[in-house]
Amino acid sequence: MAEVDSWRDELSSIVDSSGVRYTGNPMESPTTSFEIRRSEYMPRESLTVESEGSGESFKDQAVGFVMAWCEILTEFGRGCRDIVQQNFLNENSYVVRKLRGPCAKASKRLRFLNEFLPEDRDPFQAWSVVFFVFILALAAISVDPNRDSVTPAVKVRVHPPSARRILLPDGRYMAYEEQGVPADYARFSLVAPHAFLSSRLAGIPGVKASLLEEYGIRFVTYDLPGFGESDPHPKRNLNSSAMDLLHLVNAVNISDKFWVLCHSSGCIHAWASLRYIPDRIAGAAMLAAMINPFEPRMTQNEIKRTWEKWLPRRKFMYSLARRFPKLLSFFYRKSFLSGKHDKIDKQLTVSLGKKDEILLEEPAFEEFWQRNVEESVRQGNAQPFIEEAVLQVTNWGFDLTELQVHRKCQTGGLLLWLKSMYSQAECELAGFLGPINIWQGLDDRVVPPSMAEYIRRVLPEAVIHKFPNEGHLSYFFFCDECHRQIFSTLFGTPQGPLEKQEETAIEEDLPVLASDTE
Repeated sequence: MAEVDSWRDELSSIVDSSGVRYTGNPMESPTTSFEIRRSEYMPRESLTVESEGSGESFKDQAVGFVMAWCEILTEFGRGCRDIVQQNFLNENSYVVRKLRGPCAKASKRLRFLNEFLPEDRDPFQAWSVVFFVFILALAAISVDPNRDSVTPAVKVRVHPPSARRILLPDGRYMAYEEQGVPADYARFSLVAPHAFLSSRLAGIPGVKASLLEEYGIRFVTYDLPGFGESDPHPKRNLNSSAMDLLHLVNAVNISDKFWVLCHSSGCIHAWASLRYIPDRIAGAAMLAAMINPFEPRMTQNEIKRTWEKWLPRRKFMYSLARRFPKLLSFFYRKSFLSGKHDKIDKQLTVSLGKKDEILLEEPAFEEFWQRNVEESVRQGNAQPFIEEAVLQVTNWGFDLTELQVHRKCQTGGLLLWLKSMYSQAECELAGFLGPINIWQGLDDRVVPPSMAEYIRRVLPEAVIHKFPNEGHLSYFFFCDECHRQIFSTLFGTPQGPLEKQEETAIEEDLPVLASDTE
């Protein structure tokens, strides 16, 4: 019993010193034997302060949880990277042995891009960041915050075929349409290639039939290869474009010289016709005439004033068309090939001036534009649009300076050289001898005025008509007075169509003239 008492005394002293008091029989349950009396070893005030200071809000817990997971994921990513480097990216791995050669060739071809990087940056790390930012940019531009989600999008309709067609020598069919007076009564023949995302239905938007008859104009428009109802031509260039135009005018019985009219990017085909078939063309009427934005003969000031007018996305599209044209299909199918209508500035990634924006709100323009786009994309193929974009920004195969009027003398060969010693060498005028009229709006942000200034510099014979407040569309689309001014500049005073009496008199005079010559 003495040992038990001593054991109790020692336990009691320990419990008393720690704030725990032992009570009751030692054979009882521990839950009833010990009693924790916090008030004996900790003041109530200090307890309250400690509980308030040690409390952690839900926000702090969430932040800590996220940070912990970030650390775990970081370590996990490093581990995965080490595993990939050790097993797949070493010199003896199958992947490295197969891809080393192609990657080296691609790196050599793309080495010129490193010139755009700072000198103190590693190209691999820098382009990795650029690629990541590029992916984020694609995701950002694919989401339009200004799009009204409430208004349902208008779907693109497919219309039944309605065009006339001719068979070209290579077996393709070309679709065309005629307006104005019939062929037998036409004083002037006017042929128009259309612009990008357009068709034969564009022509002169809103032109009145009475105005065409007043000037005696036969107006012919056609679909470029792969557009509208024309068959595609995968190997086309600007030379083949001029030949298609020549076959068309011959097929529709235009035997005399004809005038060519164009707007915006459609003018690249007009330039080609002036270069390759100048003897068949009487003159050219160009509205917002486009040239190659990468034209090497442009001065630094002209390049700067041209590119600063464009949106970053349009610059990006031009760069893709020049370097990586196959990627354009992705953007085209997200835009005008998506099966839904959108505004012209969204479809063509352009910014428009004030007058152009007012024009876009007109119901007549909206109806015309939707029908024109529906005809343009009726084949649902992105390849013709890619080809057209590539033609705009790559080497045309000729230079505008070749259209300058100059004397071309035949001095080649020994006989011609000996003949030139005793007489003047035979010379003839070369280049395009007909008039070139260009109408340019100074508020045009699609084809900037700097392009017209370049044309005037390299083609002094061209006449530039400038309009301070006009944009890219406002002077050409649905403007009766503008159309009359254009025809007046080209053809002078209106004389109406040819009359039957005039035609009969000419036919009767032909035998008489023939007998006189005999």
